[in-house]
Amino acid sequence: MDLPAVGTRISVAGSFGTVKFAGSVDNTKGVWLGIEWDDPDRGKHSGTKDGKRYFECRIPNAGSFMRPSASICYGISFLTALRSKYIETQHGTASLEKVVLGSSKGAIEVEAVGLDKIRGKFAQLERLREISVDYENVATADSPGEVRNTCPNVRGVDLSSNLLPSWDMVALIAVELPQLERLALNRNRLAPFKTTSKATLAFPKLTELQLNGTLMTWSDAEELVFVIPSLRLVEMGYNRLRCLSSSPALAKPSIHVINLDGNELDDWAHICETFQPYRNLGRLILSSNRIRTIPPVTKASPILLGIKNLALSFNDLRTWRDIDSLSQWCPTLETLSLRGNYLVEDPQMGRYARQLVIAKIPSLRALDAAAISSKERVDCELFYLSLISKGEPVSDEERLREHPRWDDLCASRYISTNPPHTAGANSIPLRAWETRGRDKATTRQA
Repeated sequence: MDLPAVGTRISVAGSFGTVKFAGSVDNTKGVWLGIEWDDPDRGKHSGTKDGKRYFECRIPNAGSFMRPSASICYGISFLTALRSKYIETQHGTASLEKVVLGSSKGAIEVEAVGLDKIRGKFAQLERLREISVDYENVATADSPGEVRNTCPNVRGVDLSSNLLPSWDMVALIAVELPQLERLALNRNRLAPFKTTSKATLAFPKLTELQLNGTLMTWSDAEELVFVIPSLRLVEMGYNRLRCLSSSPALAKPSIHVINLDGNELDDWAHICETFQPYRNLGRLILSSNRIRTIPPVTKASPILLGIKNLALSFNDLRTWRDIDSLSQWCPTLETLSLRGNYLVEDPQMGRYARQLVIAKIPSLRALDAAAISSKERVDCELFYLSLISKGEPVSDEERLREHPRWDDLCASRYISTNPPHTAGANSIPLRAWETRGRDKATTRQA
């Protein structure tokens, strides 16, 4: 039996892995395959046996040895998978078929007619615009020209969770799809290009690229993205990223959206330093990372002037100073998601979270997917001012340090910067002070 080459992708009982070693193991008989499993729970060690290392694993304890056997699937070609999924045998035009509704988990069965017409439409591969062959064990390309002649009009392809061994193999498929604009390669393990110049030829019209769960580093992704000419959106979620090693020279001007959901990033300043050179970046998704603080801006801070949409849901922001700082790091921010942070979920701190966030970020138009009306903004800003006024008397410097927008809000609402703290004979009651500010704000808008 011929042994698979190192780097070959395999599937065993639905579990994906990569061959990292093929040969004999000391003190055993026969030959073994050393496998690094995509799911580390499937592994037993990190490529070491009896103190000797046979291969490396990117994730600790994701490796194991197994014998070569007929149960190992080495995959099929792209077109074989496509035809298997989209072309079904006709049942006859007069046939009445029983269909089990998938959402019922087998509990509901209905009778249907005319399904052959639907099968016939799917079988016309040349008319397909979107193709999904995820989990179909795709491992290889087909003969040159075969894919192009079969489905030349495809705009989007989902190749997630397959057995593709390398970017070179992906390019051999993509070059046959000249209209390709969207490509999903989530949960694959791809060896780098032997030469990245192939990417320019293979992806001339590609605008969206999904690389979630591929364990690619940001520096590797950046080198790839740089040579894809029309790319606008990149997804790199769930790649265990802890830092973003980056080169400003590779910052691609065409990128508008970057998704880093579900990683382990925790350094806000480093994140901003990485993405400041992306001058057209308008949307940045950082949900479900480990950001705990947003430091104050300094003269040397890499401000993100172009960011209008920012997702920070399910991080660990804990103080209102983080929100004050965020407004300075992203001065043109229009939409923000914050749910899942301690700051807004804590029963005490989160009680007035929406009002305070709106008041602290003047450019904001939507918060946690809910639009902010002009009236709501006025109410939130007046509420914030009244909340400050209820505190202990402090100096002007202390107040500005704790509430950087105090002077601006007072000026915009025609309110004195010295609010009353007690209802003495010469002071305006707090309720009247709030009402006067709202009335003047309304008059100003009119």
